Amino acid sequence: MPGTRTLVIVESPTKMKSIAGYLGDGYEVLSSVGHIRDLAEPKNLPADLKKGAFGKFAVDIENDFEPFYVVSDNKKKTVADLKRALKNADELLLATDEDREGEAIAWHLLQVLQPKVPVKRMVFHEITKDAILAAVGNTRDLDVALVDAQETRRILDRIYGYEISPVLWRKVGPSLSAGRVQSAATRLIVERERERLAFTAAEYWGLTAQAAPAPDATHFEARLVRLDGERIATGRDFDDTGKLTSKAVPLDEQSAQAIAAALAAPGASAVVSKVESKPYSRRPAAPFTTSTLQQEAARKLRFSARQTMSVAQSLYENGYITYMRTDSPALSSQAIKAARDQATALYGADTIPDKPRLYSGKNKSAQEAHEAIRPSGDTFRTPSSLTGSLRGQDFKLYELIWKRTVASQMADAKGQTATVTIEAQADGKTAELTASGTVITFRGFLHAYEEGQDEERNASDNAAREAKLPPLTEGQSLLLTDVDAKGHETSPPPRYTEASLVKTLEELGIGRPSTYAQTIATITDRGYVTARGQALIPSWIAFSVVRLLEEHFNDLVQYDFTAEMEEDLDRIAGGEQDRTDWLKSFYYGSDQHRGLRTVVDNLGDIDAREINSLRLNDEITIRIGKYGPYLEVTDASAPAQADGEPAVPRRINIPEDLAPDELTLAKAQELIDAPVLTDRVVGVNPENGKEIVAKDGRFGPYVTELDPEPEEEPVVDTATGEVTDAPKKKAPAKKKAAAVKPRTASLFKSMSLDQIDLDTALKLLSLPRVVGLDPETQAEITAQNGRFGPYLKKGTDSRSLENEDQIFEIDLPAALEIFAQPKYGNRRASSALKEFEADPVSGKPIKVKDGRFGPYVTDGETNATIPKAESVEEVDFDRAVQLLADKRAKGPAAPRKKVPAKKPAAKKPAATKKPTAAAAKKAAAASKTGVSTAKKPAARKPAAKPAAAE
Repeated sequence: MPGTRTLVIVESPTKMKSIAGYLGDGYEVLSSVGHIRDLAEPKNLPADLKKGAFGKFAVDIENDFEPFYVVSDNKKKTVADLKRALKNADELLLATDEDREGEAIAWHLLQVLQPKVPVKRMVFHEITKDAILAAVGNTRDLDVALVDAQETRRILDRIYGYEISPVLWRKVGPSLSAGRVQSAATRLIVERERERLAFTAAEYWGLTAQAAPAPDATHFEARLVRLDGERIATGRDFDDTGKLTSKAVPLDEQSAQAIAAALAAPGASAVVSKVESKPYSRRPAAPFTTSTLQQEAARKLRFSARQTMSVAQSLYENGYITYMRTDSPALSSQAIKAARDQATALYGADTIPDKPRLYSGKNKSAQEAHEAIRPSGDTFRTPSSLTGSLRGQDFKLYELIWKRTVASQMADAKGQTATVTIEAQADGKTAELTASGTVITFRGFLHAYEEGQDEERNASDNAAREAKLPPLTEGQSLLLTDVDAKGHETSPPPRYTEASLVKTLEELGIGRPSTYAQTIATITDRGYVTARGQALIPSWIAFSVVRLLEEHFNDLVQYDFTAEMEEDLDRIAGGEQDRTDWLKSFYYGSDQHRGLRTVVDNLGDIDAREINSLRLNDEITIRIGKYGPYLEVTDASAPAQADGEPAVPRRINIPEDLAPDELTLAKAQELIDAPVLTDRVVGVNPENGKEIVAKDGRFGPYVTELDPEPEEEPVVDTATGEVTDAPKKKAPAKKKAAAVKPRTASLFKSMSLDQIDLDTALKLLSLPRVVGLDPETQAEITAQNGRFGPYLKKGTDSRSLENEDQIFEIDLPAALEIFAQPKYGNRRASSALKEFEADPVSGKPIKVKDGRFGPYVTDGETNATIPKAESVEEVDFDRAVQLLADKRAKGPAAPRKKVPAKKPAAKKPAATKKPTAAAAKKAAAASKTGVSTAKKPAARKPAAKPAAAE
């Protein structure tokens, strides 16, 4: 309507800029920057609510699980800006993402802004001009069922985490957490490591040879498969205990070498006994869903799940791809036409099938009504056309999505797979060797794309691959050369990678692919998992957590139960299930399961020592202690203590870099038998005569200065001349003086406990080292080591040093030069881990640095922490620019509130009458449609950072 002004609210600043450019005059586009409110932290609830039903979870578990929401401090300005803009608007369009989270953001905006103008829900799957203009003309109402599903998930995760996590704190360790998805993911990784721990390798031998019709003809490799008609055993014929599970015959070294010698002997003959040829056909993979994109980006680009989603989000918000959170592999008719047209133009008309390919997902109730992840628009932009606008990780991921989308609409690859069987006499037996090769005669979709594969355990050596065999006929003689007998061992189950973990979680129906990136980041940040290359290795803490959950919360960590919860959330999203009834069933129990509250109330005694122990044998036990894992060794033959108690067990620290499956009984014995490097006397301090001792403490290796034990003077009996010990005299009681702490100093990271010498120990104990006096102020400048690394100190001013060696090496002029430079800025250009060209926004060089809280990206104005799931090596220029842009979009951190010395007495709020349950339900339903102004409890106090239990 002419003259009207429409306010459009999206959740992303980048998205805001893109959409504003398409809508033009008459529209004001603003961003909420994600959620504007969330569940309150129980500790931040108003005093009158802390003691009631809201007190434990900030959720009223006694009244339909009503949540208590608050607007956080850093969103108050955003809310004020949105309200100010709404005053001048004639219409409000809520244009957040069309999934549960986006629907919930829209609903919260409705509740907080309380608009008096018409409100419409605007949805789209891609940010292009045509899509945005079409969305403006096809608005809908808010989907209350989707809001219910998101709210149920949020409440479920809060209850799950807040009930179980405290048990972990008490019985395993502080700062641990449990969640319905993260606990299942951790359990999968731990179970795989258990399988590797229990695995026993089996040895078997095989034989290969190079075969050719003539000495100068093309050679091909053949593998021994049968001996006198009996199949030769391969890795697939053994179980995890090393036992043979089939009738195949295992070859030992002696037999294999004898056969190899016979086949290689002069005059040995080989004949082609069979030639088979079969047609080969291979279909293209479906277009990307969230899950398959994460998997393929991990395989081909070595992206973490978090990294993939961050880059995909940027591509979506800048209009390059469609929405990146989707369970559907389907393509719209426009996208199918675009893919087929592009394949025809680039690879030829014969590379597309007669009919379009249609794909459907395995998920019966896909959470989002989107199509697959694909290039945006009705005509796809080729990667080569975007080399000027996309770089680095953005370009790589776009190219991957483009290739997969175009290939999905192309024809099957076709060819022929030939298999030849060769017979030869060896040591009185008939040996059969086979070779196979596939020749692709029509590449089809392979022109554009080939899907990556995960590691396959005990994969067959003769798997179909693109290779060509020479023309052969039955009865043809062959020459065998390079006959080689090789020993093999079966391999343990491969560890999960991010790609294979995402695949397994999706196959089991646990969680949503859109949350997997955050789930993997959470279990990494909690210390449950570390990455070694692509492999995910569980920590010993994870073993304890999983064991406690399995033994005391078994129902809740079953994979089927977790998957059923996800299905229930789908039913709530579809309006088929009442959220309140479902939450009551989950928390209080039902006929199907006991309920979380019942489980927690009946936990009984949990033996923390047992939970944190794994026995290797009767004498060696792995203990997970407060300061890390260690071996506890008991010796039954050791003498008892003076009070009759058994001898104190020995403790041996387990190296941090030793994976759980590498701690075999043999390795444990090796650690036990290793020479003890602690309490080694390095020498005597010549200045005071005290002993310098090197020790290995709970916080690492260090040196300390100890007083030598005083020697007692011998006593001579004058009558007999016998030398005796001096009688012990009882010292008179006196006031106990404060003990003088011995000097101690930690070793540098470059130092080794077993190699530290007296001179180095004395230098360490002499710290802090006086570098000199400031000529202007006469203040003393010292060099020393601290909690966050080496640094210089002058009065209350300090400056970091680049490495620990500088503590002993830096001189006064160098120290003065460091203090002359700004404390925060570019004074340590040489200390940057990486340096890039100027940031396109600030125009200043970008650097990757190592800070006290880990590596971060900075342009001198904005600092952005590199996520733990990403390594410094993975961060290139484009990723650095993206991290800085995301940080700027979030805005500055909210300043900490000053705590007054004495808190004045709070004025007690007026009591409010509670509505009946029926009235509350009606009001809640009305508020979710935006019809009524009835709302949930008003925000009274800002929440601390919300904790996501999932």
